[in-house]
Amino acid sequence: MAERRRQEEIVRLVLELSKTLVSHYQARLADLHLTSPQAMLLHQLDEPLPMNEVAGKLHCDPSNVTGIVDRLEGRGLIERQHLTKDRRVKHLALTAEGRRLRRRVETVLSSAPGLSTLPAADQAALQDLLERSLASGN
Repeated sequence: MAERRRQEEIVRLVLELSKTLVSHYQARLADLHLTSPQAMLLHQLDEPLPMNEVAGKLHCDPSNVTGIVDRLEGRGLIERQHLTKDRRVKHLALTAEGRRLRRRVETVLSSAPGLSTLPAADQAALQDLLERSLASGN
């Protein structure tokens, strides 16, 4: 019975931490006039990538990426490029303004309330525990 209560408390704490982090990121990204999917797309574009590869990295359908891209392109943050002979394949690339905003997104994503104040050893231990928990759940 104690083990069951401990597991329930762990689940509660993980969910509470997740809620705290999501709220934090959404508020900080809203300050940049970005949604979470838009920010994650900018985050993925270290170099030009085909749209279908971006969809895979974002774990969503390519049709969803089109809407995100349209909005970011409309703001002048990304552009569609044809980098192969196959003109059907469009690569997404950051514009100069997109690179500037991406740096600000990276700053937001590197902050983690509730985690960043933990000592490095505790962060490493927590990461290990979460990775093992996720691996055993598959």
